Amino acid sequence: TQVLRKSLQRGLVLSTGSFLVYEAHKLISGFAEVHASFKVEDVIEQADYLYGSGETEKLYRLLVQHKNSDDAELLWRLARSSRDLAQLGSTSAEEKKQLTYDSLEYAKKALEKNESNSAAHKWYGICLSDVGDYEGIKTKIGNAVIIKEHFQRAIELNPKDATTIHLIGIW
Repeated sequence: TQVLRKSLQRGLVLSTGSFLVYEAHKLISGFAEVHASFKVEDVIEQADYLYGSGETEKLYRLLVQHKNSDDAELLWRLARSSRDLAQLGSTSAEEKKQLTYDSLEYAKKALEKNESNSAAHKWYGICLSDVGDYEGIKTKIGNAVIIKEHFQRAIELNPKDATTIHLIGIW
């Protein structure tokens, strides 16, 4: 009976361990499921994790569910993830174009929700520049001053953002 008891205990420990490993795997692999009860902060935390992990498609699927959000923090992240997805080699030319225009709309909406958000200004400038690739050189040149203004505003709001400082230098 002692051997049977130890076997049962070992089996229970292994079963519990397997269950915990499975649950951890589900959490880490992040199926990017968002439920209506999620708080904005939770979605942003998950989005930042996926971005840091290079999970471009999962990040986009997570954030696009919130495209009608009123939160500028979610919207600029959606603009960035749409642009990142458009930049992937596996994305078709038609999808690239749609994602590029979508990213500009999300960045614009982020600015409308919070004009004081430096990241929204930065991503609006980046996305406006990308759209210029489809609109032609005349439009791209015409948008250059607007892009510069948004980069400058982003630096005013966040003077330590190295990416925006680099972008204004390129401009």
